[in-house]
Amino acid sequence: MSDHFQVLSKDPNSDARRGRLQTLHGQIETPIFMPVGTQGTVKGLTPQHLKEIDAQIILGNTYHLNLRPGSELIREAGGLHTFMGWDGPILTDSGGFQAFSLAKLSKITDEGVAFQSHLDGANVFLGPKEVIEIQSNLASDIAMVIDECPPWPCERDDCEKAVDRTSSWALACKEHAESVGFLSSGHHLFAIVQGSSFEDLRKRSAEVLVELDFPGYAIGGVSVGEPEPEMMRQVAATCPFLPDDKPRYTMGLGTPPQMLKMIGLGIDMFDCVLPSRVARNGAFFTSSGMKNIRNAQYARDHSPLAEDLDNYTNRHFSKAYLRHLTLAKEMLGCTLITIHNLSFYLKLMKEARSRIEAGDFHRWSLEWIERYETGDEKTS
Repeated sequence: MSDHFQVLSKDPNSDARRGRLQTLHGQIETPIFMPVGTQGTVKGLTPQHLKEIDAQIILGNTYHLNLRPGSELIREAGGLHTFMGWDGPILTDSGGFQAFSLAKLSKITDEGVAFQSHLDGANVFLGPKEVIEIQSNLASDIAMVIDECPPWPCERDDCEKAVDRTSSWALACKEHAESVGFLSSGHHLFAIVQGSSFEDLRKRSAEVLVELDFPGYAIGGVSVGEPEPEMMRQVAATCPFLPDDKPRYTMGLGTPPQMLKMIGLGIDMFDCVLPSRVARNGAFFTSSGMKNIRNAQYARDHSPLAEDLDNYTNRHFSKAYLRHLTLAKEMLGCTLITIHNLSFYLKLMKEARSRIEAGDFHRWSLEWIERYETGDEKTS
């Protein structure tokens, strides 16, 4: 049994789990959504805003923070928690995905990935040793190994090479993390399962990584362009090969229905830029779907964004006012809608935990998803 993660209860009619993950900066109740703070900030929000909506853990990015302002500078400041004024847990992505998706000229070898910075074209190299040293400088509560994320669709031979390279890098990351005392000091290192749409490669990747005994496991290579049914199939094909006593994390997604479906498959952790990104365009979440505050129907609507969600935005401001701010391109509009959207996501996770404890998650989630999907309206 893991000493840092406990499964507290299970849903009798699905694979949903209610768990608790212990980190250096506090415990995390799962299932949980992690607001994305790529560059050391959740766009538009202060740490106090995040505390008020009960954010338990946020995500930072190794690639971006190492390029600007630099992990050494952050280490000199006392680590990322001190640097950004956030005293809760932080997970940092290794930067492997960004190296592939953002770099102008990247070259992948068995040693790592060499690329040009998207900021100034400078030559940069990320390998297992580098990503561990960077995340050690950041003092991440949860660090991710570097992996190779194959595109979708991809040829089997290319995917197989990516799976084998990801496994090799994971071992090298773990060995370096152990050698510098990162793991023995209480930090966690999560491995990333790859395999694209090839179920046997997903199984191979998971089994090799589980044998290496990481504190947690992520399912990578999903939400990279494949249809949603294919994404769900990949997650469903991977979960049975992950240990029951370790946290499971799907990276970079998703919509509220996607998260509930994946909780039902046994996933514990999520991150996604969606709730904060769409807020900057006036989109807001409700239990009957995503709406857009720019719509003319809200011009004289003096009710809150959602009657059933208590947060700072809904307590103090109307749809009419938020529409005005958005159309006037006032920064406050982005902040207030981001508060609402992240609050919506976090409340959904809290209710999912409660439903798992009560033993009726499966029924509740199906009803919730149906209401959300059938109640959506066209946005302009």
